[in-house]
Amino acid sequence: MAIANDSVSKTFAVVGGLCLVCSILVAGAAVGLRPLQEAAKDRDRQANILHVAGLPLTDIRRVYHDRIEARLVDLQTGEYVQGDANTYDMRKAAKAPALSQTIPAEADVAGLKRRAKQMPVYLARGADGAIESIILPMYGQGLWSTMYGFISLAPDGRTIKGLTYYEHGETPGLGGEIENPRWQAMWVGKQLFDEQGQFAFRIIKGHADSGDRHHVDGLSGATLTSNGVQRSVEFWMGPQGFGPYLTRLQQGGAQHG
Repeated sequence: MAIANDSVSKTFAVVGGLCLVCSILVAGAAVGLRPLQEAAKDRDRQANILHVAGLPLTDIRRVYHDRIEARLVDLQTGEYVQGDANTYDMRKAAKAPALSQTIPAEADVAGLKRRAKQMPVYLARGADGAIESIILPMYGQGLWSTMYGFISLAPDGRTIKGLTYYEHGETPGLGGEIENPRWQAMWVGKQLFDEQGQFAFRIIKGHADSGDRHHVDGLSGATLTSNGVQRSVEFWMGPQGFGPYLTRLQQGGAQHG
């Protein structure tokens, strides 16, 4: 017996067919666009690395290829290890039991719970091949989100040369000011460690005194975000993060490898 055009069965058949076709089109588009999305993501990563290193963004891929050397570092030893740092996904690694480790609660100041055993570092080299800056990824919990950024250090492994944040969900106009170039510029020239090698960098309430080597002004009205940034730097520059690598750097052992 033929189904009437206005029957419920006919309606469900048409809707089901449309849903199936739409699902196929969406899935096909997602697969087809994935290479373009990955390329855009990689270009954005390169642009942020060049930016925090103070390198030109006029021809991102060429400048990155010519000036940046990406390496993988074993965080426990601070030594370089084999692997492609340009394709390494630190977020996926941090979730994989075999590639990550639990952070002791007393050391987890950045609120990460787990971290990858290896992390990428980016060496910005001059025309003569000498290292001009070392770019380190860092991330940690802010008020509303996980904040992802890069910090650039001088070859001495102590002096900050730049800072950038490229992903976060902090409040615009308050915690979102971590993206403000004027605030980031305050970091340039600050020292992470004191003369005894102890971590001394602090984001403080109010204004840091002129000539202060270790302190940066806090973000007005965004104390919890400022605290999150402070804890991120403290963690990643410490013994659970890049601390062993920075020690080797300061001793000259990480300049080559």
